[in-house]
Amino acid sequence: MPLPHLSKHMALLKILHYPDPRLHIVAKPVDKVDDHIRKLAADMAETMYAAPGIGLAATQVDHHIQLLLVDVSENKDQLMTFINPQIVEADGETVYEEGCLSVPGIFEEVTRAERIKVRALNLSGESFELEADGLLAICIQHEIDHLKGKVFVEYLSRLKQDRIKQKLAKRAREAM
Repeated sequence: MPLPHLSKHMALLKILHYPDPRLHIVAKPVDKVDDHIRKLAADMAETMYAAPGIGLAATQVDHHIQLLLVDVSENKDQLMTFINPQIVEADGETVYEEGCLSVPGIFEEVTRAERIKVRALNLSGESFELEADGLLAICIQHEIDHLKGKVFVEYLSRLKQDRIKQKLAKRAREAM
């Protein structure tokens, strides 16, 4: 849900790129859901949609708190915010080709739980539970990994990780 009173002050945030060591910082739980958290969530939403992406964790924008956003809808109008998210149930197994705003242009297959139940707080600070499957479940698990300091490519072999680092370093040099 857009926050009209914040919209004119929203800002695009800088997304950290792998292998930035800050992507490995474990996020701390949010003590209090206040206007500061809501403003960060609004900025993250604008950043995610502009990127464009379907999920963004606070870790990726160098804020090391347990906050993530997901919107897997076609029309980009079903933004979900999860504060202090925890997976309380996980079931099944699925393989999906994932990408990440912190690892631009890289897509690799990752195995994850097929169905999850997640418990979190919303932007009003109220607790909720959500059962998810398909892309939504994959996206939530991917973003929770960020909060734990893990990037999806770390599920891959060391060789693949090294190749990805080389490819990203080369791209960064060419962009200068």
